[in-house]
Amino acid sequence: MKAVQYREFGTFPEVVEVPDPEPGPGQVLLKVTAAGVCHSDFAVMSHPPEETGLKLPLTLGHEGAGTVAKLGAGVTGLVLGEPVAVYGPWGCGTCTMCAQGKENYCLRAAALGIRPPGLGAPGALAEYLLVDAPRHLVPLGGLDPVRSVPLTDAGLTPYHAIKGALPRLVPGSTAVVIGAGGLGHVAIQLLRALSPARVIALDVSDEKLDLARTVGAHEVVTSDASAVARVRELTGGLGAQAVFDFVGAPPTTATATGVAGVEADVAIVGIGGGAASVGFGSIAYDASVRAPYWGSRAELIEVLDLARAGSVDVHVETYSIDEAPLAYQRLHEGKVNGRAVIVPN
Repeated sequence: MKAVQYREFGTFPEVVEVPDPEPGPGQVLLKVTAAGVCHSDFAVMSHPPEETGLKLPLTLGHEGAGTVAKLGAGVTGLVLGEPVAVYGPWGCGTCTMCAQGKENYCLRAAALGIRPPGLGAPGALAEYLLVDAPRHLVPLGGLDPVRSVPLTDAGLTPYHAIKGALPRLVPGSTAVVIGAGGLGHVAIQLLRALSPARVIALDVSDEKLDLARTVGAHEVVTSDASAVARVRELTGGLGAQAVFDFVGAPPTTATATGVAGVEADVAIVGIGGGAASVGFGSIAYDASVRAPYWGSRAELIEVLDLARAGSVDVHVETYSIDEAPLAYQRLHEGKVNGRAVIVPN
């Protein structure tokens, strides 16, 4: 089968031929219908494998959807041909976090060498994907896999971050979204669906600010040195009650804490290498800063339900598997408007 692999440090992914996988006991083989391309892949590829613990070559793709192709011994509850989405943050399944469906916060995954697909285990950017357990599959029902597959990360991650801040987002409140790209444009829609808050979107790209307006942002602000002052002006000097930084670079984390109001909730979601400054006098009184990661299995089901209700719609660009290197090039250059999706079959 064809697969998109990260094969050597310092190079872009390549399309190669690899053997078709076979499911072992307890495993499920999917025929991939759609797979998302994500900035997180560049975070993985920007460090030597000895730093990340990855074994190369690695088939990429941590956003996956497909139809059930084969069942390993002992697997029940699935039907061949059934369309499913893949829950990506695989855990041990038995620790206290996994018992709550929070495999994104598994307490034993690192010690056991369990890695998500595309981030350690072979990923979804291939014609077939081997899933380690049926609990990591969620029925798609009638949802379009191409438009829905980004929800497994680009929807689930902002949903998890926003859900934790909902008590702050009362009528009259303001939420700031920094970065209106793949995750940010979904976050804007989720905020509009889940809260009465006014949403202010920040980005450096006029094209992405236009997208932010299209999907529901009340205000857009260029993310530059004057952004903090502009947000403060828009909020009457009070700042925002919730801030979501989907970039996470040093300039944006400074903006995130700078626009936070008293008792605000600040979520640094992006993995751009920045760190928030927290301490008396460096952030508004009693503001909280957290670094959420992905989301729970139950939350993925909730995100897909929101999609079925028409509350969230991911803007996607589609590519064939042979065009996957082009998708990565466009993503690297900041030219993807929304989310890039590979359609392998």
